[in-house]
Amino acid sequence: MNPPAPSRNLPGLLHSVFGFRDFRANQEEVCSAAVAGRDLLLVMPTGSGKSLCYQLPALARGGTALVISPLIALMEDQAAKLTALGLRVARIHSGLDRSASRQACVDYLAGSLQFLFIAPERLRAPGFAPMLAKRQLALIAIDEAHCISQWGHDFRPDYRMLGDHLPALRNSGGNQPAPVLALTATATPTVQADIIAQLGMIAPAKFIHGFRRDNLAIEVVEVPVPSRAGVVSKLLKDPQRRPAIVYAQSRKQSEALAEELSSAPGARIRAAAYHAGLAAETRERVQTAFQSGALDVVVATIAFGMGIDKADVRTVIHAGLPATLEGYYQEIGRAGRDGKPSRTILMHSFADQRTHEFLLTRDYPPVSDLTAVFNQLTPEPRSVEELREASSLGAEEFDKVLEKLQIHGGARVEFSGNVSVAGPAWKKTYAVQAAYRREQFEKVLAYVDSHSCRMCDLVRHFGDVADGNRGCGHCDVCDPGGAILPLFRRATDRERHWIQDVIESLRTTAYKTPKALRSELPWAEVLDRDDFEGVLGAMQRARLIGVESAAFEKDGKVIPFRKISLTEEGLDVRPTTPLALFFSDGIVEEFRTAEPSTRKRSRPSKASPVVSLPQTDKAVTPAHTRTPVRSQPAQPQAEAAPVLKGQSAVVAERLKSWRASEAKRLGVPAYIVLHDRTLHALAALCPRTPSELLAVEGMGPSKVGRFGSAILQVCAEPA
Repeated sequence: MNPPAPSRNLPGLLHSVFGFRDFRANQEEVCSAAVAGRDLLLVMPTGSGKSLCYQLPALARGGTALVISPLIALMEDQAAKLTALGLRVARIHSGLDRSASRQACVDYLAGSLQFLFIAPERLRAPGFAPMLAKRQLALIAIDEAHCISQWGHDFRPDYRMLGDHLPALRNSGGNQPAPVLALTATATPTVQADIIAQLGMIAPAKFIHGFRRDNLAIEVVEVPVPSRAGVVSKLLKDPQRRPAIVYAQSRKQSEALAEELSSAPGARIRAAAYHAGLAAETRERVQTAFQSGALDVVVATIAFGMGIDKADVRTVIHAGLPATLEGYYQEIGRAGRDGKPSRTILMHSFADQRTHEFLLTRDYPPVSDLTAVFNQLTPEPRSVEELREASSLGAEEFDKVLEKLQIHGGARVEFSGNVSVAGPAWKKTYAVQAAYRREQFEKVLAYVDSHSCRMCDLVRHFGDVADGNRGCGHCDVCDPGGAILPLFRRATDRERHWIQDVIESLRTTAYKTPKALRSELPWAEVLDRDDFEGVLGAMQRARLIGVESAAFEKDGKVIPFRKISLTEEGLDVRPTTPLALFFSDGIVEEFRTAEPSTRKRSRPSKASPVVSLPQTDKAVTPAHTRTPVRSQPAQPQAEAAPVLKGQSAVVAERLKSWRASEAKRLGVPAYIVLHDRTLHALAALCPRTPSELLAVEGMGPSKVGRFGSAILQVCAEPA
């Protein structure tokens, strides 16, 4: 097959080379800008056709396109597809032997390649960048461009050097510099600006499109860590929820989950673990098996999925909190790339927050450690081994410190591995980045606590100004009745009165903060923060209020806050208006595990009357397509509690007595102080410390802060 001749007829090339008759949304506009020689930044989600936006312009312009990619799997997948189309392609990365890399260089210099894929670290090899600069390039495409930004969720130090090499590569001959195309699926406005600056892009066109994924139903639900393996196993027993990707928090967890899935009785789930600790051959085998359908489920750390072209993933599960919304969005984006309905489920608890705080401390060592290593560096390069031995830090701590010094300009690491001193101005940028990472995780915590449409929250995070900000109609906020894992109950009469009070308070002003609302409402002041947020959440699900994020600056710091305001529906509410109000109430019984902290609940029987949720957007979620939510008793019914014996039974009675007196003192129902399931868990586990209290389902930080001392005292009383 003869390669296609250069042509500016983009629709013709699209059909003759790639076999497509029509462009996807935004593709033609992007390709036209690249063919015209403009630098451009393209931010579009996984599965939206970003790769075509450098491949088609490269063929139209003629010559060789240089594609820089961070992952071997990504390179191999793209190279294989282009080769199958009859195009001349080569790649250079650490997974190839020297002879293959040498032949790729020979073919490149001979001008016989249309695409050359390289890993960014190749540019550190002596003589490699000058070799590339000997030929005029059609264009330079930088895939996964967020990796160049220290503000990105997947920063790669080798990507940071690209800006140093690009001037020589793009001006290597000819009359017009080769355009630079930066492509990524996940970049916030901050990261976008950093990509442009680091690459030295010249008046780039910016295409920020398509973050909304209308076929994804997103669920976020609190599940204790010990319960998650059982929940995942039960979820994925249904073959309609497979193929699936499960993201685990650690290598150990990924292996344990894969083993549990594989051994689940009667399910016949073909599952395997995937993480960086496995041999390269094993990872490749797992990847290939999943793509071919030989595996149903991959339980992976965050590395899995980049470059994997599997369109029919039906479910993506996070068995713990992600570190950033950017990473989370990229991972859930691997579901439903064929456009069919798919589901993503994020499980979390307070334990995840403590884990991430530990990881942040590990990943951002004290400035004193960086200073000690920096002071060891000299203008003359020294080996890493020599520096490591001279340091008082452990090997892992030293390597992390050296990585941070390299990133922030304090150390220069040569291709050979030797290290020399660089600039002294690393402290400020290091401190700023450490604070930024913590801010990123704070945004994850805000996301899981939000009662807004999940998809809208993500779209706003990425600054997609073209999006209409309409509710998705599928997530656990927009459609509680359609959720698989979370359980919702009807509001009690008391809660309905509370909601009416909130509405009346908001009628008098444009907006109020949650703090201002609580201070005005006597009943709200005695509620835990979590319980008050539950009231606001029920109102958001009913579309009675809107919540807007805002911020102000004080003493040089940006202080975020939320504005609560009535929607049109909320303004129309009167005391006699019938409302469908639903409060979050744990998870559905079929997914519960038999633990002391679990109170059995189930969805109501088929005889229960059906209550339809209010409609959000007639064009998106017509009433006849909405999933009904069956009504539940006004207050949770007392069901069979776990059998407690001996000391546990004694503690349970004491806790009930304390709860009754505390509820009377505060003027609230007993379940506001402690749910039955939480009380039974406390009695069974009998915690002795605040940290043990936090491990009990239903005991969040605010509840521990409010009642923790009293509960610990009750638990510690002698029999």
